[in-house]
This record gives sequence, structure tokens and C-alpha cells, in this order.
Amino acid sequence: MSKKTINTNVKNRSERTGDSDHKRTKARETERAANMQKRMTGEREPEKQLKKKKAGGSVLTRQEKTKNAAYGSEIEMASSPYGSNQSDRKRKILGNLLLFVILCAVYAAALIWANSGYEGYTITDTTGIEYERAKVLTVLEENLNTDDSMENYSVGSMELEIEILSGRYAGDVVEVTNYLSAMFNVDVDEGDIITIRIDTSDVDTYSVSVYNYYRTVGIIVILLLFAAALILLGGKQGAKAFLGLVFTFLNIVFLLVPLALKGVPSIPVTIVLLSVTTVVCFYLLGGWQAKTIGGALGCICGVCFAALFGTVSIAALHITTYQMDEAEALMLARSDYGLQLSGLFLSSILITALGAVMDIAMSVASAQAEIQSKQPAISLRELFASGLRVGRDASGTMANTLVLAVAGSSLNMFILIYSYQVTVTQLLNTDFVAIELIRSVAGSMGIILAVPCTAAITAFMLTQREKK
Repeated sequence: MSKKTINTNVKNRSERTGDSDHKRTKARETERAANMQKRMTGEREPEKQLKKKKAGGSVLTRQEKTKNAAYGSEIEMASSPYGSNQSDRKRKILGNLLLFVILCAVYAAALIWANSGYEGYTITDTTGIEYERAKVLTVLEENLNTDDSMENYSVGSMELEIEILSGRYAGDVVEVTNYLSAMFNVDVDEGDIITIRIDTSDVDTYSVSVYNYYRTVGIIVILLLFAAALILLGGKQGAKAFLGLVFTFLNIVFLLVPLALKGVPSIPVTIVLLSVTTVVCFYLLGGWQAKTIGGALGCICGVCFAALFGTVSIAALHITTYQMDEAEALMLARSDYGLQLSGLFLSSILITALGAVMDIAMSVASAQAEIQSKQPAISLRELFASGLRVGRDASGTMANTLVLAVAGSSLNMFILIYSYQVTVTQLLNTDFVAIELIRSVAGSMGIILAVPCTAAITAFMLTQREKK
């Protein structure tokens, strides 16, 4: 055999050995990739099968074993529920829970402080006025006539035998005269539940009068029907909206009202509470995302613009709370509390406008978010212009809604003014017209100016998020 033939055979064996090593390396890499995929998806091969593979497979070098162990550790850390991602998620949940508990504690403390320090109405064994439930047992006598001038309402008196159902005199059966007139007309039958007023003058000595119908159950039923309709038709979002409504009610009734009675200036308190209400309601509806943050900030801007316009209008038209219908009663309450009447009118304007401003802000922000989701490459300027176009269409109806709400609440006064044939000059210079005009226009200005604010803020946040 020649030297050339020997070299050729050696070369062929080397090439075959190299091909075999290359195939084994490729097979190991394929097997390693399959194991990685199984580990990432949570699948694990039985231990016996792994042992068989190790026994039958090729012997790995120390470097390859170290490399495989490193790959396995990385995969375990990524796929393990106790990995870094899972730990970060747990820390985030615990942090959010801690923040929620702290905010709830602060809010509860604010509620307690705002409603403390008041001396309630004192009832003793010998004095006191109480309002309780009673049941009509028998109509002893009727002295009623039908008044045609009152659209066939009954007027006159009724002698009733009633049983007191609640309070310290519960169980007592008394007789009471029920007077019916044009302004006070509680027409009852046997078995009806009514509200009575009990005036105590001495120990176990009291007088009873009919106060009104008992409406508590009816009010509760109406509220439950509203909540049920909101939740059933709105689903999860409806339930969140109802929670937002409850939060708004708590802020107005149990924070704004008692703080105003304490003498705290009502305008800054109203703006702060409405801002907090807006943030909470938007968070409940959409969580922390660009559209809800932009909508909330735009809504707050609209409320601030309404406050600014209302302040200027009130000063220009010389209107204060003292020109309102409730001024006399508020002045009597002021003698017992540190109430400041000057800012109450503007506060009522802001509260009236908030609902419509929130509506327009959320409509604009949601529309922009939907547009950006369909066209991720849209520019800030184009997205802002789209928000403005949506806002223009919605602002007209929102402003109309606010004006109609104000007009509807004052319909009786409008009819009365028209019946007196008041001249235009007299009408335009009455306190009533000036008050209603400021109330409707200031709220509408808040709606209109909330549109560009919401469009600009939301467009900026959405486009910045896309860049990141």
C-alpha cells in the first residue's frame, strides 16, 4: 500500500470521526433545547428516563456539564414560582395592599374628625322631640271634603287611633288628629305606616302629631333597584361605578357638609374633595393606565376652570349665598356653627358640574386610547386632534344636559315668573335669573374647557407610553 493511499484512508477516517462528533454535538444541542422547552412549560421527564438517557448517551466533558448546569439553573429561576418575577409580583401586591390600608385609615380618620365635636340634640326624660314610626289601627272619624280647586284633593281632618312602633314609647296606643290641607296632605287608611312627631313635656307625658308618610322602605327599594340595574346591565364596571357613587356620597355628606359647618372655607375643600372623588372613580373604572390618568387630570382641570369662571361671574353680577332661597335658614344655622356662607354657592356649582365634566373627560380619553390601540404609530398631534373632534361632538350634548338639569330644577319658578307677566328688564335683573345663569354657564364652561385639557394630557401620555 502506498503512502498516498494510507494518508487518504486516515483523512477519510478523520472526516468520518469529525462528522460523527458534529452529529453527536448537534443531537446534544437539540436534546438540550427540547429539555429547556419542557422545563419552561412546566413539563419534566421521569427520573428513570433521564437516567437511561444519561447511561446510554455519550460522555460529556466537565466543561459541557458545567455549561448545562448553568443553563438548568437559569431555566429553574425563570420557571420557578419562587423566581425573581414572582417575588417582584408579591412585593408589588403587598405594597399596594399596604398603601390601600394606609389610605383607608387616613380616610376613616378624616371622616371621624370631620363629624366629631358636634353636640347633638339632647333628649331627656322630660323634654325632647322625636320622629318615630306608627301604624294606623283605626280611622275613628273622617271630616273630609273634596276641593275642586286642588285637583280633587281631600281637605279637612281625620281622627286616628295609632300604635307607636319605634322609640321609647313603642307599644303605646294613642289617638291623634290628622289635619289635611293644600300644603299638608297625608291621606291614610287603616294599616298604613306613617311617621309621627312626639313632643315630650314631662315624664311619660307627651303629645303626638302626624308628620308624614313613612318613606324609608320605599327609598331603600328604589336605591336597591337602581344598584341592581347598574350592576346587572353594567356587570363588573357597573359594580365599580356604584362603588364610586357611594364614595362620592360619603365625600359630600360626611366630609364637605360637616367641614363647612366647622367654618372651613368651602371652595378649596370642595375642589380637593371633587379631585379625590374623580381620581378614585376613574381608578375604579379603568385602573392605573394612560386613559384614566389623562381623563382624571382633564376632569380636574375642567372643574378648576369652572371654579375660576364662577368666581369671576359671581363678582361681576354681585351674587352671593345671601341671595339664595335658603339664606335665611343658613343664617340661623350660622349662629350655632362657624359656617361661612360666602363660598357655598360656588361649591354647589362645582358639585353640579362634576358629573358632566367626568362624562366628557372619560369619553375623550377612551376614544383616544381606542384610536391609539388601532394605530400605534399615530403622532401626538394627530391623536390630540382626534380627541378634540370627539370632544366637540360630545361637549354640545353635555352642556345641553347641564342646562336642562338646572332648568328642570327651577321649572316651578319659571312658571311662576311667566304667570306674573314679568318684563324682560325686571326678569334679567332678578337674583333668581342671575343665580341660575351662573350655575348653568359656569358648569358648561368646565365641560368645554375639559375637552382640550383631556385631549392634550391623554395624547401625551399615550404617545410617550408607545415610545417606551
